[in-house]
Amino acid sequence: SFSADEVIRKRLLIDGDGAGDDRRINLLVKSFIKWCNSGSQEEGYSQYQRMLSTLSQCEFSMGKTLLVYDMNLREMENYEKIYKDIENSIAAAHEKISECKKQILQAKRIRKNRQEYDALAKVIQHHPDRHETLKQLEALGKELQHLSHIKENVEDKLELRRKQFHVLLSTIHELQQTLENDEKLSEAEESQESQMETETKQ
Repeated sequence: SFSADEVIRKRLLIDGDGAGDDRRINLLVKSFIKWCNSGSQEEGYSQYQRMLSTLSQCEFSMGKTLLVYDMNLREMENYEKIYKDIENSIAAAHEKISECKKQILQAKRIRKNRQEYDALAKVIQHHPDRHETLKQLEALGKELQHLSHIKENVEDKLELRRKQFHVLLSTIHELQQTLENDEKLSEAEESQESQMETETKQ
C-alpha cells in the first residue's frame, strides 16, 4: 500500500512538469488500439489523425521540457556565477572590514598621541621658553662670576688680615720679650744698687 505522498510523487515523476503527459500517452495508446481495431477506413483515418495530433502534443511537450531544461541549466550557471560573485563580495567585505579595523587602530593611536602631545604642550607652556631660559642662565652666570670676584677679594682680605695678625702677634711676642728683659735688667740693677749701698754702710 502506498501513502498519499508516494502516489503524488510517482504521478509527478510520470507526468513530467504536470502538463498531462501521462494522459496524452494513455490517449495515444487507446487511439492506437482503436486504430488497430477500426472497422472502416474513415474510422481508421480519424484515429490516425488523433494519433498524429497526440504525437504533436507530445513532441511539443517534449520540446517545451527541453527548453525548460536548458533554461534551468542556464539559470543554474547564472546562480553559480551569482554565488561566486557573492563569495567574492563577501571576501572583499572581509578584507574591507580588516582594513577598517587597522585604520581604526591607527586612528586610536593617532588620537592617543595627540592627547599626549596636548598634555605635554600644556606642561611646556607653564615653563619659560628656551630664549628666556638662556637669558636667565646668562644673568646667573654673570652673578656667579661677580660673586666669585667678591669671594676672591674676601679671601685676599682674609689672607692679608691673617698676615697682619701674625705680624701683630710676633710684635706682641717681641714686645713681651723685651718687657721681660727690661724687667729682669731692672731687677738686676736694683739688686746691684742695694748691694752697693750695703757695702758703703759697712
